[in-house]
Amino acid sequence: MSRLLRGTLILSAATFFSKFIGLIFVIPFTNLVGEPGMALYGYAYIPYTILLSISTMGVPLAVSKFVSKYNALGDYAAGRKLLKSGLLVMTLTGFLAFLILYMLAPVLAHQIIDERGGKGNSIEDITLVIRMVSTALIIVPSMSLIRGYFQGFQSMGPTAVSQVVEQIVRILFILIASFIVMNILNGETTTAVALSTFAATLGAVAGLIVLIWYWAKRKPHLQKMYDKSKPVADISLKDIYLETIKYAIPFVAVGLAIPLYQMIDQFTIVNTLRDYGYTQIESESVFAIITQIAHKLVMIPVSLATALALTLIPVITKSFTQNNQDLLHKQITQTFQMVLFLTAPAAIGLAVLAYPAYGALFGMPTMETGGFYLRWYAPTAIWFALFTVTAAILQGLNQQRFAFISLSAGFLAKLLLNKPLLLVFAGTGSIIATNIGYTLSILFNLYIIKKYSGFSFKWVYRRTVLMTVFIAIMSIAVVVITSLLGKPETRLDTIIELTVGILTGGAVYLFLSYRSGLLTIILGDRISFLKRKK
Repeated sequence: MSRLLRGTLILSAATFFSKFIGLIFVIPFTNLVGEPGMALYGYAYIPYTILLSISTMGVPLAVSKFVSKYNALGDYAAGRKLLKSGLLVMTLTGFLAFLILYMLAPVLAHQIIDERGGKGNSIEDITLVIRMVSTALIIVPSMSLIRGYFQGFQSMGPTAVSQVVEQIVRILFILIASFIVMNILNGETTTAVALSTFAATLGAVAGLIVLIWYWAKRKPHLQKMYDKSKPVADISLKDIYLETIKYAIPFVAVGLAIPLYQMIDQFTIVNTLRDYGYTQIESESVFAIITQIAHKLVMIPVSLATALALTLIPVITKSFTQNNQDLLHKQITQTFQMVLFLTAPAAIGLAVLAYPAYGALFGMPTMETGGFYLRWYAPTAIWFALFTVTAAILQGLNQQRFAFISLSAGFLAKLLLNKPLLLVFAGTGSIIATNIGYTLSILFNLYIIKKYSGFSFKWVYRRTVLMTVFIAIMSIAVVVITSLLGKPETRLDTIIELTVGILTGGAVYLFLSYRSGLLTIILGDRISFLKRKK
């Protein structure tokens, strides 16, 4: 058990580190290629992420679940059978996904921008970057299968190390290549972004090399286990794949949510805003800010909150299986409280400090536009976190099929409302449509949770009201203190204002939470040292 716990902690830490550096690299990268470059980068990565999610089909977690099940029965041959045939299948699906994205690149480019011309990214530019990133699809699915296989042996090290190496190689190449192209060679933004999208392939190669090294190192030990294997059933490849796909479905649903919403934005924002009266450069800047720059900033608190809350999902599964209703309800309450306690103040705080945050991170010239959209977009972090957690709780309750239904309902709302709201509210219409879609999905998930667990939201509601009061006081304190600093004139001024605002908001919120006892309720024994000290 201690080995499993240690492995899970290692993998969780590696996943969070990989996601975190994947989120914050947007700051130096935006400063190198600007908002048009970030828009171009988003044009490539959004369809890539969707095809990657479909082609891998939640493979790592699904395969690990399958391998772990049959290993526990002493049937190591079943897992090996899945690995051998699965590598062939994943290679084929990866190559098929590569061909689809490569061939569809011009079609997608024409859907993203029209032929009216004007300054900004061209159809040729978009086609190039999509084709550059598509090559990663050949490698990543097979790599995902190998990671899942190792995890099935409760060995999280190979996945953790390969994830970190993959991300570090990718981001280092992005930043170094972009710096050389833009600052040393005085090259084109398109060239820098094309190399940056190809970095996904180089990172995947690096991650695969790490996995092959682990495989070579552990091959003798694995062979001994195969030799002792005791087949428990004559399981066919068809049965293997059906069982694996059943495990994979809920993971795919959650993973596809954000890229599907971004895909709608990709096909509507630029062209609709041009109809609204924006130039192409202005339209692409709005798209870049909403789907790439602001989104990645917003996902930082979301990643932290959901990572902590999702650690409770396995125990929710256990309590539900054992029909321990009291413990189950307590765990669900704790999950909601934790995600709201961490995400809500961070999201609202980012909205309050949107202008100095954008100015400090990306410079003064784009602060007004960027700060405006960041202020609107920041509260969406709460919706992202709640959807992720409610979908995970559905999985814990063995009702994961409803995650697809709720995702579909939200996606349909976003699809129908995005363009009309863009025409009425300009760029903020896209954010409003996203919030409406996620609200529908979350409400449906909450209904299913209540129906199948008998959970009462009374205590979650009460604590949410208390948090809302504290967040309001925190926001007022931040506004008052930062207003004393005057209007920022330089980037240094925005950095000072942002720092003062974060320290003020954090101190006020933590103080109120501690004095009221909310901090103890949420974190429990984790802050017992404060009581002893007091």
